[in-house]
Formats: sequence, C-alpha cells, structure tokens
Amino acid sequence: MGTSSVLTRARGLLHIQNQLVRECLAELLSTFILILITLSGSAQKVTSFETKGDTLTAYLAGALAVMVGIYTAGGVSGAHMNPAFSLCVCLTRQFPWWKFPIFVVVQTLASFMSAGAVYILYYDAIWHYSNGTLTVSGPRETASIFATYPADYVSIANGFLDQVIGTATLIVGVMGIMDTRNKGVPKGLEPVVVALLVLSIEVSMCANCGCPLNPARDIGPRLFTYVAGWGPEVFRWVEGRG
Repeated sequence: MGTSSVLTRARGLLHIQNQLVRECLAELLSTFILILITLSGSAQKVTSFETKGDTLTAYLAGALAVMVGIYTAGGVSGAHMNPAFSLCVCLTRQFPWWKFPIFVVVQTLASFMSAGAVYILYYDAIWHYSNGTLTVSGPRETASIFATYPADYVSIANGFLDQVIGTATLIVGVMGIMDTRNKGVPKGLEPVVVALLVLSIEVSMCANCGCPLNPARDIGPRLFTYVAGWGPEVFRWVEGRG
C-alpha cells in the first residue's frame, strides 16, 4: 500500500499539465529516436567496412526508425519529426503557425542530440576507421555517417531539385495515407505504411544526395560534426563530391 501510494504521488509530480510542453517533449523524443536509429545504421555500415551492414540495412534502419518514432509520439505531438511535414500541415491548416518555429527548433535540437549519442556509441569505431582524423572527404571520411553529401557528379542545382522532389514525394505520400477520404490503412498500421513509403524513396532516390528528406535530420547532425571536430568543411559543397 505504501509503495502504491509513493508511485501515485510520483506520477502526479511528474505529470506535465501544459499541452505545449508535452507536445515538445514528445516531438523531442520521437525525433531523437528517429535520428538515433538512422545514424546508427549508417555508422555500423561505414565503420565496419560494410561487413556488418550495407546500403540496404542503412535504408531499413532509417525507414523502421520512422515507424518507431510515429508509434512513440504520434498520439501526443503527431510525431512530425520533420520541419517539411510541420510546414505542410501548417499550410493545410491542420497545425497552428505559431507552433511551427517551436517544433522546428525542437526537431533540430533532437537531431543534434542524437548525433552526439551516436558519436559516443561509435566513438572507438569512428576513430579506428578514420585512422584518427575526422574528415569530410577521402577514402576514410566519416562525416557522411551524420549528414548527407552529394555524389561527385551532382551540381548544386541538381542537388536542390533532388531534395525538393524527394521531400515532396514523402509529404504527398504521407498526406495521402492520412487522408480519411482515400482508401484507408488499417487502424494502427499507418506508421508501418509510412515506413514502407520512406523505404521506397530511399531505394529509388538516394544516389544523388543521400536522400535526407528532412531538414532537421541533416542540419542538426551537421552542426554536431562542426563542433565535434570535423570543422567548417561540413557546410561546403566539398570538392570531389560535387
């Protein structure tokens, strides 16, 4: 009885009444999980010299991470996890504009934190693979674990168009899945279908720029690599990549 009373009291103290705070915490957690799994899949692939993972496993990690993120916070914040999606639901009047900058900051912060967690998790592997030098280009570069970079042949214009088309495909697909006027997805399986949508885009539109599809997914980890030792080169259209 005493233990039950203590637990009830603790739940009461930890319960957050403010709806915005609850939504921000949910968005922080879902985005953190999304980027943590996505970047870990990339880190495992790169640092193991593709002996414990390859391009397909990295794609699967990213797609399944979307599913986990939606299941984690979809009922509280909607699990946007992506500024592009937040913008879309604002434009369609399904989300208030005043929350948009707040969600973008939370999503970017969560992505930054996730990059830090992956760096800690794969710290020894990253330094072993890179021979003690953190670089953005070259045969032992490790910056691509965290952010996406263009292929050698991709111009700035083509890279921009690539991201517009890829992100638009994602948003249109998600909005179609959510639209109750369309052929419905079995209730509770929406996150699975969204994950399959993400996987389909990854396996078809990833060659040019790595297919981030999410500004926060790229900006947050890129900021982390800048402060963690990769330097300002992470923000340049690196020679030899584009």
